[in-house]
Amino acid sequence: MRQEADCKGKESDPNPLFSLLRISRHLAGQVEIRSALRSVKAEIENLLPIDHLDVCLVDEAVTWNTSYEVGLKTRWSLSRTPVVNSPIRSILLGETDYMLTGNAIEDPRYTYEGSLAQPIIKHKLRSRVNVAMKVLGRTIGALNCSSRTPGIYDMDTVERVHQIADVLAPYFYSLKSNEKAKQAAVVRAEAQAREEGLRQGAFELTRVLEQERQRIGMDLHDQTLADLTRIMRALEKADTEADKARVISSIRDCIQDLRGIIDTAVPSVLDMFGFAHALRIHLERAVEDVEATTLQITDDTDGLIDRLDSSTRISLFRIAQEAINNAGRHARADRIGVTLTSDGGELIMVIADNGVGLSASRAGSLPLKATGGIAHMRTRARLVAAEFTMSCESGTRIVVRLPLDPPAMPEDMTCASTEEIA
Repeated sequence: MRQEADCKGKESDPNPLFSLLRISRHLAGQVEIRSALRSVKAEIENLLPIDHLDVCLVDEAVTWNTSYEVGLKTRWSLSRTPVVNSPIRSILLGETDYMLTGNAIEDPRYTYEGSLAQPIIKHKLRSRVNVAMKVLGRTIGALNCSSRTPGIYDMDTVERVHQIADVLAPYFYSLKSNEKAKQAAVVRAEAQAREEGLRQGAFELTRVLEQERQRIGMDLHDQTLADLTRIMRALEKADTEADKARVISSIRDCIQDLRGIIDTAVPSVLDMFGFAHALRIHLERAVEDVEATTLQITDDTDGLIDRLDSSTRISLFRIAQEAINNAGRHARADRIGVTLTSDGGELIMVIADNGVGLSASRAGSLPLKATGGIAHMRTRARLVAAEFTMSCESGTRIVVRLPLDPPAMPEDMTCASTEEIA
């Protein structure tokens, strides 16, 4: 008789109320759902035999459910699953308050087509009792007890699990709400961090742009203006054809220098000839020995980058421009490759070189311009909602992933991203 009582859920317990009170005490102070469930597992085992115990909670729309398990680890708790695929969907959808079976493996209520019943079959969870967990009359989930022994549960077991579920429901509802609030707080914090990062990035770009404006002004004053003044004086003194020829040559040099300053401020070649040609022209200015440096540009997007809006296209060009600068001037690369592809709704730009790279051990020996340029590339990518990654194994490899339909940026950020850095 003693064995039979134990098999029926330890009916010999003189007062199950004590176990329920102990369950309530164990829950006090718990702040995480899984740890709360672990804390009461032993007391639940005092009330009925179980091989697997889990709590399944639904979202507000009763579309998804999340399982929390103790003991056996099954597929149920690996990720959220649709309520319609749950073996206990009838409870989660509010169609019934409980389910009871002596052999779930053969019960079509649990193993219907499309049901996530693999754990039941794999772990041979035959006897099952599932009871709705309710708060203020609304089903928030289910308490699920399973045993490998068939036919071990009955209606008395259902009543006992109902009592346990009534104790657990308000605690687990509170913990779930707290978990949701924490997740929302994390999302808000991440959004604020991104916004602050963009603000700082825009501020840094504005500061550098002001420095560039000053540099351009000084170049015009110290170089172009001085050259024009010298040419004017030479022209006044020119008497022979040779003198005039020298003046004309000086004028051509001055015009070339002026074009360089203008192209630095506004990449007109990009507008006139496109992304690939503009990068090839830039390479000639970025490296000392053009003949010894190979630039290979592969565009598998059929010119998609040249059809982007001006601000985004210029930002990508500046990133590639800075990467080529670092590769040619600082990393001493003689092979630089730029590849454009599109995949999964995003444009992917890869700039790779065979230079010395920028490992932690070398970073201290490289010029400040090289490391500062990386920060500018990251900022430019963020301002157009692109992802920027860089690796430095066997050269440097920079990957920029741009969503083809990026979210709208604040107006002041957009303005900042259109300003250009040499």
